[in-house]
Amino acid sequence: MNLKFRPSSFFHTAVLVFILVLSGCATTGRERATETTTSMRAVEKDYQQALVQIDKTNASLEDLVRPQQDDPKKSFDAYTKNVTEMEKLGKQLIMHTEKMTTQGDNYLAEWENSYTNPEIRALSEQRRIEVREIYARIPAASVGVKGALQSYLTDIKEIQLYLSNDLTPRGIDAIRPVAAKAVVDGDNLKETIRPGVSAFARIRAATAAKE
Repeated sequence: MNLKFRPSSFFHTAVLVFILVLSGCATTGRERATETTTSMRAVEKDYQQALVQIDKTNASLEDLVRPQQDDPKKSFDAYTKNVTEMEKLGKQLIMHTEKMTTQGDNYLAEWENSYTNPEIRALSEQRRIEVREIYARIPAASVGVKGALQSYLTDIKEIQLYLSNDLTPRGIDAIRPVAAKAVVDGDNLKETIRPGVSAFARIRAATAAKE
């Protein structure tokens, strides 16, 4: 899976929505802001769903590899379902993120090049300074998500493949240390995602305060 995740553009777009509320933009600007806000909400939802799905996937994996498993086939099927859902969410998150960054970047390019009036251009520059100031206070909340997500997806998919070929007590015993590491990787991925969720909450709160 080629996970193209651009945290700087991600939060650049988020800050843009905040500035649009401050500046009272034209109809086209408001429309673009609405589109970008919709995309932001989609990414935020993906983040929240990923946190839940990691817990489900980890729980099903731990159940599958626990000693003296009563019904390994049933547990394996449950785990496989969660792996499939986790992979779907990963792809969805990347797709929504790319859409959001594209919309935000396109508007930003228009915003920077639309003005010939010196006074308006000066106001635009002032807004750009505000953007930079706000951006400087926003942590690089998504740094590490790409690598952590990719590592976790690789682990859980390979465990699923291994056990599909050797769903025996011996096979389960052999894969148990790898499964334990995958669970830890899932927990680490959650910790990597949480700052992004918090950043969304801060942006919403700041935007609401200016409405």
